[in-house]
Amino acid sequence: QVQLVESGGGLVQPGGSLRLSCAASGVIVSGYPMGWYRQAPGKQREWVATITSGGNTNYVDSVKGRFTASRDNAKNTAYLQMNSLKPEDTAVYYCRMNDAWGQGTQVTVSS
Repeated sequence: QVQLVESGGGLVQPGGSLRLSCAASGVIVSGYPMGWYRQAPGKQREWVATITSGGNTNYVDSVKGRFTASRDNAKNTAYLQMNSLKPEDTAVYYCRMNDAWGQGTQVTVSS
């Protein structure tokens, strides 16, 4: 059974940084794309970033130049480095691999 566990969320001031992790178990992730999504209060879940099995990345326009997706296949883990955070980045962040979703980690950007 595939399990994804996110970590690394928290409270950060505008302009700050966080790095989210998504640790997978029950599957070898190296052959799969990994996606990051977020859901802000009162809004629908939105796609944020994808990293392919080959390491290519794509981002929603609102985070381009600020967020970086990466992966460490040896650790079966994906990462989302978030820099220059803005209040509008506040959301619960989820990772996804195929039909499996993590439980989410809260990111709050506030002064």
